Amino acid sequence: MKKKFNCEIDCANCAAKVEEAVKKIDGVKDAKVNFMTQKFTLDADDDRFDAILAEAVETGKKIEPDFSVEVP
Repeated sequence: MKKKFNCEIDCANCAAKVEEAVKKIDGVKDAKVNFMTQKFTLDADDDRFDAILAEAVETGKKIEPDFSVEVP
């Protein structure tokens, strides 16, 4: 399942670091963090998507404390 979310991230370098860390999470097929558009795209296993999303946000916050994702 692939979903796109609004996010908040302070710099392009931080976005790249968060993106690389999220890609290493088990079950993540792909991830993109776009600083310019403030978008976070996550492609992950359907059956565990919500848990993977929560782990991805937590991972992002460890790298950049101001990282946030708007989850509908």
